[in-house]
Amino acid sequence: MRTRFTSWLVLALTGGALHGCVSSTPHWDARFGAANRANLAAQVIDPAAAANANPTLGVDGRAARAAYERYQQSYARPEQPAALLGGR
Repeated sequence: MRTRFTSWLVLALTGGALHGCVSSTPHWDARFGAANRANLAAQVIDPAAAANANPTLGVDGRAARAAYERYQQSYARPEQPAALLGGR
């Protein structure tokens, strides 16, 4: 009886020890850093943009200032909720 228990114990410990030798991450290691590289590539549109002497025209100063002021005022006085249809 005791030898059977010892045999099972040795078998279980051997199996546990061998399980620690198995690498479970080969497919993870092959793609390590891929998401970081994809995010970096998505952020870099044109590396030579600093050398462009003729940049694309944007919004003029008056329109930009008006848009900014409207944005700021939207928080100072929030919009009123819309009235329900058919109700008073």
